[in-house]
Amino acid sequence: MSHITENLKTLQSEQAAEESKQPLLCLRRRCKGMMVNACAHAVFFCKLLCVLRKKEDRGKVSLISSKESMGSESLKVGIIGGGHIGKQLVRALLELSGVLAQNIHMSTRRPETLSEFQQLGVECFYDNGQLVAWADIVFLCCLPSHLQHICSEIHSSLREPCIVYSLVTAVPLPRLKQLLSYNAVLRPQYQCNIRDLENVGGTNGTIRAALQDPIIIQATCPCNTKERIAVTGKWLEAVFYAALNSCMWRHLPHQQALKLLNDVCFPKQCPICAEKTSCPRFVCGNFVNQTFVSSLTEEDTFPWFDLTTVQMKESPFSQLLASSESLQNHLTLLYYTSFGVPLEKSGRMVSRGHWQQNIVFSCHSSSQDGAGL
Repeated sequence: MSHITENLKTLQSEQAAEESKQPLLCLRRRCKGMMVNACAHAVFFCKLLCVLRKKEDRGKVSLISSKESMGSESLKVGIIGGGHIGKQLVRALLELSGVLAQNIHMSTRRPETLSEFQQLGVECFYDNGQLVAWADIVFLCCLPSHLQHICSEIHSSLREPCIVYSLVTAVPLPRLKQLLSYNAVLRPQYQCNIRDLENVGGTNGTIRAALQDPIIIQATCPCNTKERIAVTGKWLEAVFYAALNSCMWRHLPHQQALKLLNDVCFPKQCPICAEKTSCPRFVCGNFVNQTFVSSLTEEDTFPWFDLTTVQMKESPFSQLLASSESLQNHLTLLYYTSFGVPLEKSGRMVSRGHWQQNIVFSCHSSSQDGAGL
């Protein structure tokens, strides 16, 4: 029996689309693929910050901890924009980040359209300044044409240690810093191979479903720069410097901050180092220059890092990422396990694929700037 859609072209799959429609379908796949990446990276970032806080308080919390173990003191997440991007991000955070619904607030011009999230406990309203004053991290999920007005509304309410995380891809980082008059801004940059997007994973289902697929998690890994859609290595640098800023704001001595990062990034039962003496360990010189290291006393915190500078210029950590294959592999493991992707002792993903090796991170400038960089 012939297929029911055999003579109904408009109901057939994308693969059967007319050649003239292929550019539009490619654009659609690119948009969906970037959305999957953006949500995955936002989830990982929030989970890392939240776990560092909990580990400081309780000592035994990992990136695969449940929502219940995170508790009500979790990271406070604000989202500006209730459109497609904002809604997809909230769904991903609720499902996968460990951040509880009451710790997520949304500000949008039409909060009445967000009843789906209000019923789950997410607070929805329209007051961008109020949201920024409350949140630990604010995601900008608005249209590029709205960004300048939103920045003018929130810049007077921004206070350290709040992190502004922009998903507005059309506005570059220097412009964001100028509009906000603020340096704790993180903006992932994605490289996209448009000619090779036909089979991008995760483009046919929901974002939440995609982020529970081990193959999709492998494809979104920030250490895998050879994927069709890949975030630049500067994003991963900024994530770690943002984590140190969080520790600094809580007045943690620099050695304690390093211990927290080491405990999270280099587990005791490590499948990578099972046959080696030990995992690598972070030291002060991995994040600040040696002159600054020599000036630190035992009780000193790390400095407050300018995240915009971290993303635009080379830093000690960017040099470490580029040169250490072991660190690249451990961060790959950290990313996979944060999404519950199991690995064998050999370091391979269970059932499908295996994690990347020999990763090269991009560094845009050899000059250094910022506190201690």
